[in-house]
Amino acid sequence: MTKRIRKFLASSALFTLELVVIWVVFLLCLVVFFWLAKEVLPGHELGFDRRAFAWADSINSTFLTELIKGVTFLASRHFITGAALMLIAYFLFVKKHKWYSLKVPVIAVGSISLNLLLKYLFNRPRPLIPHLVDSYGLSFPSGHAMISASFYGLLIYLVYNNVKNEVVRWSLIGFLSVLIMFIGFSRVYLHVHYATDVLAGLAAGLGWVILAVRLLRVIEKYSKRTLNPVVVDGELPVA
Repeated sequence: MTKRIRKFLASSALFTLELVVIWVVFLLCLVVFFWLAKEVLPGHELGFDRRAFAWADSINSTFLTELIKGVTFLASRHFITGAALMLIAYFLFVKKHKWYSLKVPVIAVGSISLNLLLKYLFNRPRPLIPHLVDSYGLSFPSGHAMISASFYGLLIYLVYNNVKNEVVRWSLIGFLSVLIMFIGFSRVYLHVHYATDVLAGLAAGLGWVILAVRLLRVIEKYSKRTLNPVVVDGELPVA
Protein backbone atom coordinates (compact mmCIF):
# COMPACT_ATOMS: atom_id res chain seq x y z
CA MET A 1 0.00 0.00 0.00
CA THR A 2 1.51 3.29 -1.06
CA LYS A 3 1.92 6.26 1.24
CA ARG A 4 -0.64 8.25 -0.78
CA ILE A 5 -3.29 5.54 -0.37
CA ARG A 6 -2.62 5.25 3.37
CA LYS A 7 -2.94 9.02 3.71
CA PHE A 8 -6.22 8.99 1.77
CA LEU A 9 -7.67 6.19 3.92
CA ALA A 10 -6.61 7.95 7.12
CA SER A 11 -8.19 11.23 6.04
CA SER A 12 -11.37 9.42 4.96
CA ALA A 13 -11.62 7.65 8.32
CA LEU A 14 -11.12 10.95 10.15
CA PHE A 15 -13.80 12.64 8.03
CA THR A 16 -16.25 9.80 8.70
CA LEU A 17 -15.56 9.93 12.45
CA GLU A 18 -16.07 13.71 12.53
CA LEU A 19 -19.34 13.33 10.63
CA VAL A 20 -20.60 10.67 13.05
CA VAL A 21 -19.68 12.79 16.08
CA ILE A 22 -21.39 15.86 14.61
CA TRP A 23 -24.67 14.03 13.96
CA VAL A 24 -24.59 12.29 17.35
CA VAL A 25 -24.22 15.70 19.01
CA PHE A 26 -27.08 17.05 16.87
CA LEU A 27 -29.37 14.18 17.90
CA LEU A 28 -28.42 14.68 21.56
CA CYS A 29 -29.35 18.36 21.23
CA LEU A 30 -32.77 17.39 19.90
CA VAL A 31 -33.33 14.85 22.68
CA VAL A 32 -32.28 17.29 25.41
CA PHE A 33 -34.42 20.13 24.04
CA PHE A 34 -37.60 18.09 23.62
CA TRP A 35 -37.16 16.40 27.00
CA LEU A 36 -36.82 19.79 28.69
CA ALA A 37 -39.78 21.12 26.70
CA LYS A 38 -41.90 18.22 27.96
CA GLU A 39 -40.86 18.97 31.53
CA VAL A 40 -41.66 22.69 31.46
CA LEU A 41 -44.93 22.51 29.49
CA PRO A 42 -47.10 21.77 32.58
CA GLY A 43 -46.15 25.25 33.82
CA HIS A 44 -44.92 24.45 37.32
CA GLU A 45 -41.47 25.31 38.66
CA LEU A 46 -39.07 22.37 38.70
CA GLY A 47 -36.91 21.31 41.62
CA PHE A 48 -33.86 21.48 39.38
CA ASP A 49 -34.56 25.16 38.72
CA ARG A 50 -34.97 25.93 42.43
CA ARG A 51 -31.69 24.19 43.27
CA ALA A 52 -29.89 26.09 40.50
CA PHE A 53 -31.13 29.44 41.85
CA ALA A 54 -30.15 28.44 45.39
CA TRP A 55 -26.62 27.51 44.32
CA ALA A 56 -26.19 30.71 42.29
CA ASP A 57 -27.34 32.77 45.29
CA SER A 58 -24.86 30.96 47.57
CA ILE A 59 -21.89 32.27 45.53
CA ASN A 60 -23.30 35.76 45.03
CA SER A 61 -20.87 38.66 45.50
CA THR A 62 -20.59 42.25 44.27
CA PHE A 63 -17.50 41.47 42.20
CA LEU A 64 -19.04 38.37 40.59
CA THR A 65 -22.26 40.23 39.83
CA GLU A 66 -20.43 43.00 37.98
CA LEU A 67 -18.29 40.45 36.12
CA ILE A 68 -21.34 38.46 35.06
CA LYS A 69 -23.17 41.58 33.88
CA GLY A 70 -20.24 42.20 31.53
CA VAL A 71 -20.14 38.58 30.36
CA THR A 72 -23.87 38.40 29.63
CA PHE A 73 -23.52 41.47 27.37
CA LEU A 74 -21.37 39.33 25.04
CA ALA A 75 -24.54 37.49 23.98
CA SER A 76 -26.79 40.55 23.71
CA ARG A 77 -28.32 41.31 20.35
CA HIS A 78 -26.45 44.61 20.11
CA PHE A 79 -23.05 42.97 20.63
CA ILE A 80 -23.79 39.94 18.43
CA THR A 81 -25.05 42.21 15.62
CA GLY A 82 -21.87 44.31 15.68
CA ALA A 83 -19.60 41.27 15.93
CA ALA A 84 -21.45 39.54 13.08
CA LEU A 85 -21.14 42.59 10.82
CA MET A 86 -17.38 42.79 11.47
CA LEU A 87 -17.03 39.06 10.76
CA ILE A 88 -18.98 39.41 7.51
CA ALA A 89 -16.77 42.33 6.43
CA TYR A 90 -13.63 40.31 7.26
CA PHE A 91 -14.67 37.36 5.10
CA LEU A 92 -15.91 39.60 2.28
CA PHE A 93 -13.02 42.03 1.96
CA VAL A 94 -10.01 40.42 3.72
CA LYS A 95 -10.31 36.66 3.30
CA LYS A 96 -12.64 36.99 0.27
CA HIS A 97 -14.58 33.87 1.25
CA LYS A 98 -18.18 34.58 0.25
CA TRP A 99 -19.59 31.37 1.72
CA TYR A 100 -18.19 32.11 5.18
CA SER A 101 -19.61 35.62 4.90
CA LEU A 102 -23.01 34.04 4.11
CA LYS A 103 -22.91 31.58 6.99
CA VAL A 104 -22.55 34.34 9.59
CA PRO A 105 -25.84 36.21 8.92
CA VAL A 106 -27.79 33.01 8.19
CA ILE A 107 -26.80 31.49 11.53
CA ALA A 108 -27.08 34.71 13.55
CA VAL A 109 -30.42 35.88 12.13
CA GLY A 110 -31.77 32.33 12.02
CA SER A 111 -30.91 31.79 15.68
CA ILE A 112 -32.65 34.99 16.78
CA SER A 113 -35.75 34.25 14.66
CA LEU A 114 -35.98 30.63 15.83
CA ASN A 115 -35.61 31.73 19.46
CA LEU A 116 -38.47 34.22 19.15
CA LEU A 117 -40.67 31.56 17.55
CA LEU A 118 -39.92 29.03 20.30
CA LYS A 119 -40.59 31.59 23.03
CA TYR A 120 -43.96 32.35 21.47
CA LEU A 121 -44.85 28.65 21.19
CA PHE A 122 -43.93 27.74 24.78
CA ASN A 123 -45.05 31.04 26.34
CA ARG A 124 -43.20 30.48 29.64
CA PRO A 125 -43.05 33.56 31.90
CA ARG A 126 -39.74 34.61 33.42
CA PRO A 127 -38.88 33.69 37.02
CA LEU A 128 -40.85 35.57 39.65
CA ILE A 129 -37.85 36.16 41.95
CA PRO A 130 -36.24 39.64 41.78
CA HIS A 131 -34.05 40.10 38.69
CA LEU A 132 -30.55 41.54 39.06
CA VAL A 133 -30.76 43.23 35.62
CA ASP A 134 -33.61 44.55 33.51
CA SER A 135 -35.30 41.87 31.43
CA TYR A 136 -38.38 41.52 29.29
CA GLY A 137 -40.15 38.99 27.13
CA LEU A 138 -40.71 35.28 27.63
CA SER A 139 -38.37 32.78 29.19
CA PHE A 140 -38.12 29.44 27.33
CA PRO A 141 -35.65 28.92 25.77
CA SER A 142 -33.08 31.49 26.92
CA GLY A 143 -32.23 33.85 24.05
CA HIS A 144 -28.77 34.64 25.42
CA ALA A 145 -27.93 30.94 25.79
CA MET A 146 -29.25 30.05 22.34
CA ILE A 147 -27.64 32.96 20.52
CA SER A 148 -24.28 32.45 22.27
CA ALA A 149 -24.31 28.70 21.46
CA SER A 150 -25.04 29.38 17.78
CA PHE A 151 -22.77 32.41 17.23
CA TYR A 152 -19.79 31.26 19.28
CA GLY A 153 -20.43 27.71 18.05
CA LEU A 154 -19.96 29.10 14.54
CA LEU A 155 -16.69 30.70 15.68
CA ILE A 156 -15.58 27.30 17.00
CA TYR A 157 -16.33 25.82 13.57
CA LEU A 158 -14.35 28.58 11.83
CA VAL A 159 -11.41 28.20 14.23
CA TYR A 160 -11.37 24.42 13.82
CA ASN A 161 -11.27 24.69 10.03
CA ASN A 162 -8.92 27.66 9.62
CA VAL A 163 -6.40 27.81 12.50
CA LYS A 164 -3.46 25.55 11.65
CA ASN A 165 -1.52 25.77 14.91
CA GLU A 166 -2.99 23.05 17.13
CA VAL A 167 -2.14 24.76 20.43
CA VAL A 168 -3.79 28.02 19.33
CA ARG A 169 -6.72 26.18 17.74
CA TRP A 170 -7.62 24.12 20.81
CA SER A 171 -6.96 27.01 23.18
CA LEU A 172 -9.46 29.16 21.25
CA ILE A 173 -11.98 26.32 21.08
CA GLY A 174 -11.64 25.78 24.84
CA PHE A 175 -12.04 29.50 25.56
CA LEU A 176 -15.14 29.83 23.35
CA SER A 177 -16.70 26.71 24.89
CA VAL A 178 -16.19 28.05 28.41
CA LEU A 179 -17.58 31.44 27.32
CA ILE A 180 -20.77 29.78 26.02
CA MET A 181 -21.26 27.94 29.32
CA PHE A 182 -20.49 31.03 31.40
CA ILE A 183 -22.99 33.12 29.44
CA GLY A 184 -25.60 30.45 30.09
CA PHE A 185 -24.82 30.42 33.82
CA SER A 186 -25.02 34.22 33.93
CA ARG A 187 -28.73 34.11 33.06
CA VAL A 188 -29.49 31.92 36.08
CA TYR A 189 -27.20 33.97 38.36
CA LEU A 190 -29.00 37.18 37.35
CA HIS A 191 -32.41 35.52 38.00
CA VAL A 192 -33.71 36.29 34.50
CA HIS A 193 -33.98 32.66 33.36
CA TYR A 194 -34.58 29.23 34.82
CA ALA A 195 -31.76 26.71 34.44
CA THR A 196 -34.04 24.66 32.18
CA ASP A 197 -34.40 27.71 29.91
CA VAL A 198 -30.63 27.92 29.65
CA LEU A 199 -30.07 24.23 28.94
CA ALA A 200 -32.80 24.28 26.29
CA GLY A 201 -31.26 27.40 24.73
CA LEU A 202 -27.81 25.80 24.60
CA ALA A 203 -29.22 22.64 23.01
CA ALA A 204 -31.29 24.58 20.46
CA GLY A 205 -28.43 26.93 19.58
CA LEU A 206 -25.89 24.16 19.11
CA GLY A 207 -28.37 22.06 17.15
CA TRP A 208 -29.18 25.03 14.91
CA VAL A 209 -25.54 25.84 14.09
CA ILE A 210 -24.82 22.19 13.22
CA LEU A 211 -27.87 21.96 10.95
CA ALA A 212 -27.29 25.36 9.30
CA VAL A 213 -23.60 24.69 8.59
CA ARG A 214 -24.35 21.30 7.07
CA LEU A 215 -27.15 22.68 4.87
CA LEU A 216 -25.03 25.61 3.70
CA ARG A 217 -22.15 23.27 2.85
CA VAL A 218 -24.50 21.16 0.71
CA ILE A 219 -25.75 24.31 -1.07
CA GLU A 220 -22.15 25.49 -1.54
CA LYS A 221 -21.08 22.21 -3.15
CA TYR A 222 -24.15 22.15 -5.39
CA SER A 223 -23.63 25.75 -6.53
CA LYS A 224 -19.98 25.09 -7.34
CA ARG A 225 -20.94 22.11 -9.51
CA THR A 226 -23.63 24.18 -11.22
CA LEU A 227 -21.67 27.40 -11.70
CA ASN A 228 -18.28 25.83 -12.43
CA PRO A 229 -18.86 23.03 -14.97
CA VAL A 230 -16.01 20.65 -15.73
CA VAL A 231 -13.72 21.77 -18.55
CA VAL A 232 -12.77 18.98 -20.99
CA ASP A 233 -9.74 19.55 -23.24
CA GLY A 234 -10.02 23.28 -22.76
CA GLU A 235 -13.69 23.41 -23.80
CA LEU A 236 -16.89 23.52 -21.82
CA PRO A 237 -19.12 20.46 -22.23
CA VAL A 238 -22.06 20.97 -24.56
CA ALA A 239 -25.45 20.93 -22.82
